[in-house]
Amino acid sequence: MTTNSNATGFDIRRIGGRIGAEITGVDLATDLEPALITEINSALLEHKALVFRNQQLDDAGQLRFASLFGELTTAHPTVPSVDGQPNILPVNGDEGIRANRWHTDVTFVRTPPKASTLRSIVVPPYGGNTLIANTAAAYQDLPEPLRELADKLWAVHTNDYDYAAPKSDKAAEHRRQFVSRKYRTAHPLVRVHPESGERGLFIGGFAQSIVGLGPSDSRDLLRLFQSYVTRPENIVRVAWTPGDLVLFDNRITQHYAPDDYGDLPRLLHRVTVAGDVPAGIDGRLSHTIEGDDATHYTPAAA
Repeated sequence: MTTNSNATGFDIRRIGGRIGAEITGVDLATDLEPALITEINSALLEHKALVFRNQQLDDAGQLRFASLFGELTTAHPTVPSVDGQPNILPVNGDEGIRANRWHTDVTFVRTPPKASTLRSIVVPPYGGNTLIANTAAAYQDLPEPLRELADKLWAVHTNDYDYAAPKSDKAAEHRRQFVSRKYRTAHPLVRVHPESGERGLFIGGFAQSIVGLGPSDSRDLLRLFQSYVTRPENIVRVAWTPGDLVLFDNRITQHYAPDDYGDLPRLLHRVTVAGDVPAGIDGRLSHTIEGDDATHYTPAAA
């Protein structure tokens, strides 16, 4: 189904039943009017993930577009940026360092990003898609007893979890960089979206334990709640072509890049918009357990 924005003329075509839309009629390389950005943001709140096809932006264009939604983070709290571009993270598909697990970006710090942009530069001829899940729909899917339980729980997120053994020297070096500064942060299991007021399951791969529970119970509960996030009806699959840009709301989604393209090259550039401190349904805010407040990464930290 395609809908048209009367005010600015772009079209919104849903590409998933519960998440995802393609935006047509917008050239992101041009100067975008504030009214258009407001409408794109409204579409983002509704659809959670927006796909802009064949935009052919360069790094400067991606930075300019992302900055329209707020102050930018630096590339990553621990992993190096693209040379000369402190706000751009290279998402390189080298074997052994692929992010093939469900996660929300950088939840191990107190102020994870508000939104992420991914721009395709090199994509394989098959595979290499990105899956994005709607965590608000997952929360709504929970039976009432599980919802009531989730509302009360907090999870500890960390970048220093039990990784698989590195497959190569390059993978080992990537892991060393990733955990060179260790973070542990307690977030509410159910996050209230600061703009829409929706409730979503705020977990993913960096959530490693439940506050007040032991390792075994924590793993069982996190797997149970995560199984609702990754139900097929809550997921949209983005098949990349070179020049595409995807904007997704990092506060109410998870994403996953399947490792299904062998030794073929894949390169995306990621730019993230600084976020706020997550709040639970009782208004309590996330807090740091180990590490600093990552103000070098998230200038909006409070």
